[in-house]
Amino acid sequence: MAKNIKIIGAGISGLCAGCYLQMNGYDTEIFEMNSVPGGLCTSWERKGYTIDGCIHWLVGSSPSNKLYHLWNELIDMKKLDFVDFKEYLRVEDRDGQVMRVPTDIDELEQEWLDKAPEDKALIMEFTKAVRKFVGFEMPAKKAPELYSPWDGIKMVFQMLPYWRPFKKWISISTGDYMKKFKNPLLKNTLRYMFIPEMSVLFLIFTLAWMHQKSAGYPIGGSLNFARLIEKKYLDSGGKIHYGSKVEKIITENDRACGIELQNKEIHPADIVISAADGHTTIFNMLKGKYTDQKIEKDYQNLLTFPSYLQISLGVARTFEDAPHHLYFPLTRPLELGDGTRHDHIGVRVFNFDPILSPKGKTLLIVLLTTDNHTFWQELRDKDISAYKAKKKEIADQVIHSLDQKFGGIRSHLDVTDVSTPATVIRYTNNWKGSFEGWLLTPETGMKNMKKTLPGLENFYLIGQWVEPGGGVPTALMSGRNVAQIICKKHKKEFETQT
Repeated sequence: MAKNIKIIGAGISGLCAGCYLQMNGYDTEIFEMNSVPGGLCTSWERKGYTIDGCIHWLVGSSPSNKLYHLWNELIDMKKLDFVDFKEYLRVEDRDGQVMRVPTDIDELEQEWLDKAPEDKALIMEFTKAVRKFVGFEMPAKKAPELYSPWDGIKMVFQMLPYWRPFKKWISISTGDYMKKFKNPLLKNTLRYMFIPEMSVLFLIFTLAWMHQKSAGYPIGGSLNFARLIEKKYLDSGGKIHYGSKVEKIITENDRACGIELQNKEIHPADIVISAADGHTTIFNMLKGKYTDQKIEKDYQNLLTFPSYLQISLGVARTFEDAPHHLYFPLTRPLELGDGTRHDHIGVRVFNFDPILSPKGKTLLIVLLTTDNHTFWQELRDKDISAYKAKKKEIADQVIHSLDQKFGGIRSHLDVTDVSTPATVIRYTNNWKGSFEGWLLTPETGMKNMKKTLPGLENFYLIGQWVEPGGGVPTALMSGRNVAQIICKKHKKEFETQT
Protein backbone atom coordinates (compact mmCIF):
# COMPACT_ATOMS: atom_id res chain seq x y z
CA MET A 1 0.00 0.00 0.00
CA ALA A 2 1.29 3.50 -0.88
CA LYS A 3 2.00 5.29 2.38
CA ASN A 4 4.43 8.13 1.62
CA ILE A 5 2.39 11.20 0.65
CA LYS A 6 3.77 14.64 -0.08
CA ILE A 7 1.35 17.59 0.12
CA ILE A 8 2.09 20.91 -1.55
CA GLY A 9 0.71 23.83 0.44
CA ALA A 10 -0.17 24.32 4.12
CA GLY A 11 -3.38 26.19 3.43
CA ILE A 12 -6.59 24.93 5.00
CA SER A 13 -7.18 22.20 2.39
CA GLY A 14 -3.58 20.94 2.65
CA LEU A 15 -3.65 20.91 6.45
CA CYS A 16 -7.03 19.14 6.52
CA ALA A 17 -5.91 16.52 3.99
CA GLY A 18 -2.79 15.94 6.08
CA CYS A 19 -4.80 15.55 9.30
CA TYR A 20 -7.18 12.96 7.85
CA LEU A 21 -4.43 11.03 6.11
CA GLN A 22 -2.42 10.88 9.36
CA MET A 23 -5.55 9.59 11.13
CA ASN A 24 -5.69 6.80 8.56
CA GLY A 25 -2.12 5.61 8.91
CA TYR A 26 -0.42 7.45 6.06
CA ASP A 27 2.99 9.10 6.38
CA THR A 28 2.59 12.67 5.15
CA GLU A 29 4.73 15.78 4.83
CA ILE A 30 3.57 19.26 3.82
CA PHE A 31 5.79 21.69 1.90
CA GLU A 32 4.82 25.36 2.24
CA MET A 33 6.46 28.35 0.52
CA ASN A 34 5.46 30.76 3.32
CA SER A 35 6.71 30.77 6.91
CA VAL A 36 3.25 30.22 8.46
CA PRO A 37 0.23 27.95 7.86
CA GLY A 38 -3.13 28.93 6.42
CA GLY A 39 -2.29 30.12 2.91
CA LEU A 40 -4.86 32.82 2.16
CA CYS A 41 -6.43 32.17 5.57
CA THR A 42 -3.91 34.31 7.40
CA SER A 43 -3.16 37.27 9.68
CA TRP A 44 -0.01 39.30 10.38
CA GLU A 45 1.35 41.46 13.19
CA ARG A 46 2.01 45.22 13.06
CA LYS A 47 3.00 47.15 16.20
CA GLY A 48 0.70 45.29 18.56
CA TYR A 49 -2.17 44.92 16.07
CA THR A 50 -3.12 41.65 14.38
CA ILE A 51 -4.24 42.37 10.83
CA ASP A 52 -6.70 39.77 9.61
CA GLY A 53 -6.72 38.72 5.98
CA CYS A 54 -9.50 36.21 5.57
CA ILE A 55 -12.42 34.96 7.65
CA HIS A 56 -15.52 37.16 7.68
CA TRP A 57 -17.67 34.28 8.92
CA LEU A 58 -17.17 30.55 9.37
CA VAL A 59 -19.91 28.20 8.21
CA GLY A 60 -20.27 25.47 10.83
CA SER A 61 -19.71 27.69 13.86
CA SER A 62 -22.54 26.02 15.80
CA PRO A 63 -23.80 22.43 16.22
CA SER A 64 -26.94 23.36 14.25
CA ASN A 65 -24.88 22.92 11.07
CA LYS A 66 -23.31 19.62 9.95
CA LEU A 67 -20.00 21.31 9.20
CA TYR A 68 -19.56 22.00 12.91
CA HIS A 69 -19.15 18.28 13.48
CA LEU A 70 -16.58 18.01 10.68
CA TRP A 71 -14.57 20.90 12.13
CA ASN A 72 -14.83 19.15 15.49
CA GLU A 73 -13.00 16.16 14.03
CA LEU A 74 -9.95 18.45 13.76
CA ILE A 75 -10.29 21.02 16.54
CA ASP A 76 -12.27 21.37 19.76
CA MET A 77 -14.92 23.81 18.61
CA LYS A 78 -16.11 24.37 22.18
CA LYS A 79 -12.86 26.18 22.91
CA LEU A 80 -13.50 28.76 20.20
CA ASP A 81 -15.49 31.93 20.87
CA PHE A 82 -17.72 33.02 18.00
CA VAL A 83 -19.48 36.32 17.33
CA ASP A 84 -22.86 36.01 15.64
CA PHE A 85 -23.43 39.35 13.97
CA LYS A 86 -26.84 40.98 14.25
CA GLU A 87 -26.18 42.66 10.92
CA TYR A 88 -24.48 41.39 7.79
CA LEU A 89 -23.67 44.99 6.79
CA ARG A 90 -25.03 48.49 6.38
CA VAL A 91 -25.07 50.62 3.23
CA GLU A 92 -25.43 54.41 3.16
CA ASP A 93 -26.30 56.71 0.26
CA ARG A 94 -25.32 60.32 -0.42
CA ASP A 95 -28.37 61.63 1.39
CA GLY A 96 -27.43 59.85 4.60
CA GLN A 97 -30.12 57.18 4.29
CA VAL A 98 -29.13 53.78 5.66
CA MET A 99 -30.16 50.28 4.62
CA ARG A 100 -29.35 47.55 7.10
CA VAL A 101 -29.03 43.85 6.34
CA PRO A 102 -30.06 42.17 9.62
CA THR A 103 -29.16 38.50 9.96
CA ASP A 104 -32.60 37.74 11.41
CA ILE A 105 -34.81 37.12 8.36
CA ASP A 106 -37.97 38.64 9.86
CA GLU A 107 -36.07 41.78 10.84
CA LEU A 108 -34.41 41.94 7.41
CA GLU A 109 -37.76 41.67 5.67
CA GLN A 110 -39.27 44.45 7.78
CA GLU A 111 -36.24 46.72 7.31
CA TRP A 112 -36.35 46.40 3.54
CA LEU A 113 -40.15 46.75 3.32
CA ASP A 114 -40.02 49.91 5.46
CA LYS A 115 -37.24 51.46 3.38
CA ALA A 116 -38.21 50.16 -0.09
CA PRO A 117 -41.99 49.49 -0.18
CA GLU A 118 -41.96 49.84 -3.97
CA ASP A 119 -39.99 46.56 -4.12
CA LYS A 120 -42.32 44.58 -1.87
CA ALA A 121 -42.88 41.68 -4.29
CA LEU A 122 -39.15 41.14 -4.86
CA ILE A 123 -38.35 41.51 -1.16
CA MET A 124 -40.94 38.90 -0.22
CA GLU A 125 -39.62 36.58 -2.93
CA PHE A 126 -36.06 36.92 -1.65
CA THR A 127 -36.83 36.47 2.05
CA LYS A 128 -39.05 33.49 1.24
CA ALA A 129 -36.04 31.87 -0.45
CA VAL A 130 -33.83 32.55 2.57
CA ARG A 131 -36.39 30.97 4.89
CA LYS A 132 -36.66 27.98 2.57
CA PHE A 133 -32.93 27.26 2.78
CA VAL A 134 -32.51 27.70 6.56
CA GLY A 135 -32.94 23.96 7.02
CA PHE A 136 -30.97 22.96 3.94
CA GLU A 137 -27.52 21.36 4.17
CA MET A 138 -25.38 20.07 1.36
CA PRO A 139 -24.24 16.45 1.84
CA ALA A 140 -20.81 16.66 3.44
CA LYS A 141 -19.87 13.38 5.12
CA LYS A 142 -18.99 11.43 1.99
CA ALA A 143 -16.85 12.41 -0.98
CA PRO A 144 -19.08 12.85 -4.07
CA GLU A 145 -16.54 10.84 -6.07
CA LEU A 146 -17.41 7.81 -3.92
CA TYR A 147 -21.18 7.98 -4.22
CA SER A 148 -22.90 4.69 -4.93
CA PRO A 149 -26.19 4.56 -6.89
CA TRP A 150 -27.98 4.33 -3.52
CA ASP A 151 -26.14 7.45 -2.28
CA GLY A 152 -27.29 9.23 -5.42
CA ILE A 153 -30.92 8.21 -4.82
CA LYS A 154 -30.76 9.40 -1.20
CA MET A 155 -29.31 12.75 -2.30
CA VAL A 156 -32.09 13.18 -4.88
CA PHE A 157 -34.72 12.66 -2.16
CA GLN A 158 -32.87 15.04 0.16
CA MET A 159 -32.69 17.68 -2.56
CA LEU A 160 -36.25 17.19 -3.84
CA PRO A 161 -37.96 19.84 -1.66
CA TYR A 162 -35.27 22.36 -2.63
CA TRP A 163 -34.71 21.45 -6.27
CA ARG A 164 -36.82 24.12 -7.96
CA PRO A 165 -35.66 27.09 -5.81
CA PHE A 166 -32.07 25.79 -5.94
CA LYS A 167 -32.16 25.66 -9.74
CA LYS A 168 -33.82 29.07 -9.95
CA TRP A 169 -31.47 31.00 -7.68
CA ILE A 170 -28.22 29.42 -8.79
CA SER A 171 -28.96 30.50 -12.36
CA ILE A 172 -29.25 34.24 -11.55
CA SER A 173 -26.27 36.50 -10.83
CA THR A 174 -26.57 39.07 -8.05
CA GLY A 175 -25.76 41.80 -10.57
CA ASP A 176 -28.65 40.81 -12.82
CA TYR A 177 -31.04 40.33 -9.89
CA MET A 178 -30.39 43.75 -8.38
CA LYS A 179 -31.39 45.41 -11.68
CA LYS A 180 -34.98 44.26 -11.05
CA PHE A 181 -35.28 46.47 -7.94
CA LYS A 182 -36.57 50.05 -8.12
CA ASN A 183 -35.20 51.47 -4.87
CA PRO A 184 -31.64 52.82 -5.50
CA LEU A 185 -30.45 52.19 -1.95
CA LEU A 186 -31.67 48.59 -1.95
CA LYS A 187 -30.04 48.09 -5.35
CA ASN A 188 -26.73 49.30 -3.93
CA THR A 189 -27.19 47.11 -0.86
CA LEU A 190 -27.47 43.99 -3.02
CA ARG A 191 -24.52 45.21 -5.06
CA TYR A 192 -22.26 45.43 -2.03
CA MET A 193 -23.42 42.31 -0.21
CA PHE A 194 -20.84 40.39 -2.23
CA ILE A 195 -19.49 40.17 -5.78
CA PRO A 196 -22.14 40.99 -8.45
CA GLU A 197 -21.09 38.10 -10.69
CA MET A 198 -21.80 35.58 -7.92
CA SER A 199 -24.99 33.56 -8.03
CA VAL A 200 -27.80 34.93 -5.84
CA LEU A 201 -27.89 31.48 -4.22
CA PHE A 202 -24.67 32.37 -2.40
CA LEU A 203 -26.34 35.34 -0.69
CA ILE A 204 -29.38 33.23 0.16
CA PHE A 205 -27.22 30.52 1.73
CA THR A 206 -25.15 33.08 3.65
CA LEU A 207 -28.18 34.78 5.19
CA ALA A 208 -29.77 31.40 5.95
CA TRP A 209 -26.61 30.30 7.80
CA MET A 210 -26.44 33.59 9.70
CA HIS A 211 -30.11 33.38 10.67
CA GLN A 212 -29.36 29.87 11.91
CA LYS A 213 -26.40 31.29 13.87
CA SER A 214 -24.06 28.83 12.23
CA ALA A 215 -21.84 31.38 10.42
CA GLY A 216 -20.10 33.24 13.22
CA TYR A 217 -16.74 34.97 13.29
CA PRO A 218 -14.00 33.18 15.32
CA ILE A 219 -12.43 35.53 17.85
CA GLY A 220 -8.68 35.79 17.29
CA GLY A 221 -8.80 35.86 13.53
CA SER A 222 -7.72 33.70 10.63
CA LEU A 223 -4.15 32.70 11.46
CA ASN A 224 -5.21 31.73 14.98
CA PHE A 225 -7.80 29.43 13.40
CA ALA A 226 -5.28 27.95 10.93
CA ARG A 227 -2.83 27.34 13.80
CA LEU A 228 -5.39 25.12 15.53
CA ILE A 229 -5.53 22.82 12.49
CA GLU A 230 -1.73 22.97 12.16
CA LYS A 231 -1.46 21.78 15.78
CA LYS A 232 -3.81 18.87 15.09
CA TYR A 233 -1.71 17.88 12.10
CA LEU A 234 1.61 18.08 13.96
CA ASP A 235 0.20 16.28 17.00
CA SER A 236 -0.91 13.49 14.63
CA GLY A 237 2.72 12.96 13.54
CA GLY A 238 2.70 15.06 10.36
CA LYS A 239 5.65 17.21 9.29
CA ILE A 240 5.57 20.70 7.78
CA HIS A 241 8.50 22.24 5.90
CA TYR A 242 8.08 26.00 5.85
CA GLY A 243 10.01 28.21 3.41
CA SER A 244 9.99 25.26 1.00
CA LYS A 245 8.65 26.30 -2.39
CA VAL A 246 7.89 23.42 -4.76
CA GLU A 247 9.11 24.02 -8.31
CA LYS A 248 8.30 20.71 -9.93
CA ILE A 249 6.18 17.60 -9.50
CA ILE A 250 8.34 14.67 -10.55
CA THR A 251 6.69 12.09 -12.79
CA GLU A 252 7.85 8.75 -14.17
CA ASN A 253 5.80 6.71 -16.64
CA ASP A 254 2.89 9.11 -16.08
CA ARG A 255 2.88 8.56 -12.31
CA ALA A 256 3.60 11.27 -9.75
CA CYS A 257 6.57 10.05 -7.73
CA GLY A 258 7.90 13.07 -5.88
CA ILE A 259 8.54 16.80 -5.75
CA GLU A 260 11.50 19.05 -6.43
CA LEU A 261 11.96 22.21 -4.37
CA GLN A 262 13.24 25.59 -5.51
CA ASN A 263 16.61 24.75 -3.89
CA LYS A 264 16.72 21.56 -6.04
CA GLU A 265 16.04 19.20 -3.14
CA ILE A 266 14.12 16.13 -4.28
CA HIS A 267 11.58 14.38 -2.07
CA PRO A 268 10.25 11.02 -3.36
CA ALA A 269 6.60 10.12 -2.78
CA ASP A 270 4.10 7.37 -3.49
CA ILE A 271 1.35 9.97 -3.89
CA VAL A 272 1.52 13.74 -4.47
CA ILE A 273 -1.33 16.05 -3.48
CA SER A 274 -1.28 19.69 -4.55
CA ALA A 275 -3.24 22.03 -2.33
CA ALA A 276 -1.43 24.90 -4.01
CA ASP A 277 -2.53 27.26 -6.76
CA GLY A 278 -4.19 25.31 -9.57
CA HIS A 279 -2.73 27.24 -12.49
CA THR A 280 0.81 27.00 -11.12
CA THR A 281 0.37 23.30 -10.36
CA ILE A 282 -0.97 22.33 -13.79
CA PHE A 283 0.98 24.65 -16.07
CA ASN A 284 4.25 25.18 -14.17
CA MET A 285 4.90 22.31 -11.78
CA LEU A 286 3.64 19.81 -14.37
CA LYS A 287 4.57 21.92 -17.45
CA GLY A 288 1.04 21.62 -18.86
CA LYS A 289 1.67 17.99 -19.77
CA TYR A 290 -1.42 16.57 -18.04
CA THR A 291 -4.34 18.63 -19.25
CA ASP A 292 -7.17 18.54 -21.75
CA GLN A 293 -9.50 20.91 -23.58
CA LYS A 294 -11.88 21.22 -20.64
CA ILE A 295 -9.16 22.22 -18.17
CA GLU A 296 -7.63 24.69 -20.62
CA LYS A 297 -11.05 26.12 -21.41
CA ASP A 298 -11.82 26.53 -17.68
CA TYR A 299 -8.60 28.48 -17.09
CA GLN A 300 -9.28 30.62 -20.14
CA ASN A 301 -12.95 31.38 -19.58
CA LEU A 302 -14.17 30.85 -16.00
CA LEU A 303 -14.38 33.88 -13.73
CA THR A 304 -12.12 34.03 -10.68
CA PHE A 305 -12.59 36.03 -7.52
CA PRO A 306 -10.97 39.43 -8.06
CA SER A 307 -7.72 40.52 -6.53
CA TYR A 308 -7.67 43.39 -4.05
CA LEU A 309 -5.85 46.01 -2.07
CA GLN A 310 -6.26 45.73 1.67
CA ILE A 311 -5.73 48.95 3.60
CA SER A 312 -5.47 48.14 7.31
CA LEU A 313 -5.38 50.85 9.95
CA GLY A 314 -4.60 50.57 13.64
CA VAL A 315 -6.45 53.43 15.36
CA ALA A 316 -5.94 54.48 18.98
CA ARG A 317 -9.64 54.92 19.78
CA THR A 318 -12.73 52.81 20.16
CA PHE A 319 -15.73 52.60 17.85
CA GLU A 320 -18.40 51.19 20.16
CA ASP A 321 -21.36 52.49 18.18
CA ALA A 322 -20.01 51.91 14.68
CA PRO A 323 -21.43 49.04 12.58
CA HIS A 324 -18.93 46.24 12.08
CA HIS A 325 -19.29 46.44 8.27
CA LEU A 326 -20.29 49.62 6.47
CA TYR A 327 -20.38 50.75 2.84
CA PHE A 328 -20.63 54.48 2.19
CA PRO A 329 -20.24 56.80 -0.83
CA LEU A 330 -17.09 58.83 -1.40
CA THR A 331 -17.16 62.59 -1.99
CA ARG A 332 -14.67 61.98 -4.79
CA PRO A 333 -14.12 58.63 -6.60
CA LEU A 334 -11.00 56.73 -5.56
CA GLU A 335 -8.79 55.89 -8.56
CA LEU A 336 -6.39 53.01 -7.93
CA GLY A 337 -4.16 53.91 -10.89
CA ASP A 338 -4.65 50.50 -12.50
CA GLY A 339 -7.87 51.45 -14.28
CA THR A 340 -10.11 50.61 -11.30
CA ARG A 341 -12.43 53.25 -9.86
CA HIS A 342 -14.42 53.06 -6.63
CA ASP A 343 -17.25 55.45 -5.77
CA HIS A 344 -18.06 53.64 -2.50
CA ILE A 345 -15.80 51.93 0.00
CA GLY A 346 -16.56 49.26 2.57
CA VAL A 347 -14.89 49.27 5.96
CA ARG A 348 -14.80 46.49 8.53
CA VAL A 349 -14.57 47.85 12.07
CA PHE A 350 -13.11 45.14 14.31
CA ASN A 351 -14.77 46.46 17.45
CA PHE A 352 -16.02 42.90 18.01
CA ASP A 353 -12.58 41.25 18.40
CA PRO A 354 -10.51 42.54 21.34
CA ILE A 355 -7.64 40.16 20.55
CA LEU A 356 -6.70 41.93 17.31
CA SER A 357 -5.94 45.30 18.93
CA PRO A 358 -4.42 46.65 22.15
CA LYS A 359 -6.99 47.72 24.74
CA GLY A 360 -8.80 50.93 23.81
CA LYS A 361 -7.73 50.65 20.17
CA THR A 362 -9.36 49.26 17.02
CA LEU A 363 -8.40 47.68 13.74
CA LEU A 364 -10.10 49.01 10.59
CA ILE A 365 -9.84 47.22 7.22
CA VAL A 366 -10.86 48.44 3.78
CA LEU A 367 -10.80 46.09 0.75
CA LEU A 368 -10.64 47.60 -2.73
CA THR A 369 -11.14 45.02 -5.46
CA THR A 370 -9.33 45.11 -8.80
CA ASP A 371 -9.09 42.87 -11.85
CA ASN A 372 -5.72 44.32 -12.86
CA HIS A 373 -3.22 42.31 -10.84
CA THR A 374 -0.61 42.72 -13.60
CA PHE A 375 -0.31 46.47 -12.97
CA TRP A 376 0.72 45.89 -9.37
CA GLN A 377 3.15 43.08 -10.14
CA GLU A 378 4.88 45.06 -12.87
CA LEU A 379 4.99 48.25 -10.80
CA ARG A 380 6.63 46.44 -7.88
CA ASP A 381 9.09 44.61 -10.15
CA LYS A 382 10.10 47.66 -12.22
CA ASP A 383 10.00 50.53 -9.73
CA ILE A 384 9.72 49.68 -6.05
CA SER A 385 9.79 53.37 -5.07
CA ALA A 386 6.83 54.15 -7.33
CA TYR A 387 5.06 51.06 -5.97
CA LYS A 388 5.47 52.26 -2.38
CA ALA A 389 4.39 55.78 -3.33
CA LYS A 390 1.23 54.45 -4.99
CA LYS A 391 0.38 52.39 -1.88
CA LYS A 392 0.85 55.50 0.29
CA GLU A 393 -1.28 57.60 -2.05
CA ILE A 394 -4.18 55.16 -1.88
CA ALA A 395 -3.84 54.73 1.89
CA ASP A 396 -3.96 58.53 2.31
CA GLN A 397 -7.17 58.72 0.28
CA VAL A 398 -8.75 55.95 2.37
CA ILE A 399 -7.68 57.61 5.63
CA HIS A 400 -9.14 60.92 4.42
CA SER A 401 -12.45 59.23 3.54
CA LEU A 402 -12.67 57.45 6.90
CA ASP A 403 -11.81 60.71 8.67
CA GLN A 404 -14.75 62.36 6.94
CA LYS A 405 -17.03 59.51 7.99
CA PHE A 406 -15.90 58.81 11.57
CA GLY A 407 -13.54 61.63 12.55
CA GLY A 408 -10.39 61.13 14.63
CA ILE A 409 -8.71 58.66 12.29
CA ARG A 410 -5.53 60.39 11.12
CA SER A 411 -4.96 62.08 14.47
CA HIS A 412 -5.14 58.70 16.28
CA LEU A 413 -3.37 56.57 13.68
CA ASP A 414 -0.89 53.98 15.02
CA VAL A 415 -0.49 51.69 12.02
CA THR A 416 -0.98 51.85 8.26
CA ASP A 417 -0.53 48.65 6.29
CA VAL A 418 -1.26 48.16 2.57
CA SER A 419 -1.39 44.78 0.84
CA THR A 420 -1.74 44.69 -2.96
CA PRO A 421 -2.23 41.93 -5.57
CA ALA A 422 1.56 41.73 -5.74
CA THR A 423 1.61 41.00 -1.99
CA VAL A 424 -0.97 38.22 -2.38
CA ILE A 425 1.01 36.62 -5.19
CA ARG A 426 4.33 36.97 -3.35
CA TYR A 427 3.10 35.18 -0.21
CA THR A 428 0.54 32.72 -1.59
CA ASN A 429 1.21 32.49 -5.35
CA ASN A 430 -2.55 32.49 -5.93
CA TRP A 431 -3.33 32.95 -9.62
CA LYS A 432 -4.09 36.58 -10.58
CA GLY A 433 -3.77 37.50 -6.90
CA SER A 434 -7.33 36.24 -6.48
CA PHE A 435 -8.62 36.19 -2.90
CA GLU A 436 -10.15 32.76 -3.45
CA GLY A 437 -10.47 30.73 -6.65
CA TRP A 438 -13.36 30.17 -9.06
CA LEU A 439 -16.43 32.32 -8.57
CA LEU A 440 -19.73 30.56 -7.95
CA THR A 441 -21.53 31.97 -11.01
CA PRO A 442 -24.62 30.84 -12.92
CA GLU A 443 -22.18 29.36 -15.45
CA THR A 444 -20.10 27.30 -13.00
CA GLY A 445 -22.96 26.36 -10.68
CA MET A 446 -21.82 24.09 -7.86
CA LYS A 447 -20.28 21.52 -10.13
CA ASN A 448 -17.48 19.34 -8.84
CA MET A 449 -14.24 19.62 -10.75
CA LYS A 450 -12.04 16.56 -10.92
CA LYS A 451 -9.31 16.18 -8.33
CA THR A 452 -7.25 14.17 -10.79
CA LEU A 453 -5.55 15.17 -14.03
CA PRO A 454 -5.91 13.22 -17.31
CA GLY A 455 -3.14 10.69 -17.85
CA LEU A 456 -1.46 11.15 -14.46
CA GLU A 457 -1.60 8.51 -11.73
CA ASN A 458 -1.00 8.93 -7.98
CA PHE A 459 -1.73 12.67 -8.08
CA TYR A 460 -4.58 14.79 -6.68
CA LEU A 461 -5.42 18.49 -6.85
CA ILE A 462 -7.50 19.90 -3.98
CA GLY A 463 -8.69 23.25 -2.70
CA GLN A 464 -10.39 26.25 -4.23
CA TRP A 465 -9.23 25.53 -7.79
CA VAL A 466 -11.37 22.39 -7.94
CA GLU A 467 -14.18 23.71 -5.72
CA PRO A 468 -16.11 26.66 -7.27
CA GLY A 469 -17.13 29.15 -4.62
CA GLY A 470 -14.04 28.56 -2.51
CA GLY A 471 -14.02 29.44 1.16
CA VAL A 472 -12.64 27.87 4.31
CA PRO A 473 -15.38 25.18 4.76
CA THR A 474 -14.94 24.09 1.14
CA ALA A 475 -11.22 23.70 1.79
CA LEU A 476 -12.04 21.45 4.77
CA MET A 477 -14.29 19.24 2.65
CA SER A 478 -11.80 19.12 -0.22
CA GLY A 479 -9.03 17.87 2.07
CA ARG A 480 -11.33 15.44 3.86
CA ASN A 481 -12.72 14.09 0.58
CA VAL A 482 -9.33 13.38 -0.97
CA ALA A 483 -8.36 11.39 2.13
CA GLN A 484 -11.53 9.32 1.70
CA ILE A 485 -10.72 8.72 -1.97
CA ILE A 486 -7.20 7.53 -1.16
CA CYS A 487 -8.46 5.24 1.62
CA LYS A 488 -11.06 3.76 -0.74
CA LYS A 489 -8.40 3.13 -3.37
CA HIS A 490 -6.37 1.18 -0.81
CA LYS A 491 -9.44 -0.61 0.59
CA LYS A 492 -9.09 1.05 3.97
CA GLU A 493 -11.98 2.01 6.23
CA PHE A 494 -11.95 5.82 6.53
CA GLU A 495 -11.28 6.93 10.10
CA THR A 496 -11.95 10.37 11.56
CA GLN A 497 -10.21 9.94 14.89
CA THR A 498 -6.54 9.60 15.70
